[in-house]
Amino acid sequence: MKKHVDFTDKELRTAIRRGYIQFGGNTKLKIYGLLNCSSGKRMKRANCVFFETEEEALAEGYRPCGNCMRSSYQKWKQDAEKGRRD
Repeated sequence: MKKHVDFTDKELRTAIRRGYIQFGGNTKLKIYGLLNCSSGKRMKRANCVFFETEEEALAEGYRPCGNCMRSSYQKWKQDAEKGRRD
């Protein structure tokens, strides 16, 4: 997990271009999604973190965005509900 505030704009663009960053997350809501998600573009820079993989985001306790990652979100939601029933 990498914090947005730790990057200059140029470093951030380079990391995205090289594939070191593929997903963005919101530290307050614990949600991650695609970098081009309209929901994610509205978050404050101070609350923004980046992940290289989905697995990394999930390991940090973040859930998929219901807007840009619908199928991943639905699977996460089903797994969460199943866990509550067990």
